[in-house]
Amino acid sequence: MNFIGAVGGDDGDGDDKEKEEEAERERQEAIREAEERRKEKHRKMEEEREKMRQEIRDKYNIKKKEEVQEAPPPEPDNPLMRKKKTPEELAREAEAEDQDDFTSESQPRQGRGKLKNSIETQVNELKTQIESKCSLQ
Repeated sequence: MNFIGAVGGDDGDGDDKEKEEEAERERQEAIREAEERRKEKHRKMEEEREKMRQEIRDKYNIKKKEEVQEAPPPEPDNPLMRKKKTPEELAREAEAEDQDDFTSESQPRQGRGKLKNSIETQVNELKTQIESKCSLQ
């Protein structure tokens, strides 16, 4: 007699995983839609506020301050909504962190010059110390 799978063996595992993945996708989609609705609601509220402000400005002959249009602030890091980094991006970041001051080309010329001068100064000091202690015959 073969009882494998008769009471809920290994056959249902694939279906359970698929159902869980589908539920997770639906949950993520619901979160995204709710966020979009919230942003749209706030955008409309701000439009209404601006309309009221403009009416007050018109009533009292107040000129609107000219605002410099800035790029919208970057969205806060949300672990659920952030973009995943590719392995290549992660490798580049790790490599960039491993580089020291000597190999970094992104360092400005002035900073490298100061580093070079301080190293040369230290080398010259060591050289004079060694020459004072050792005499060649």
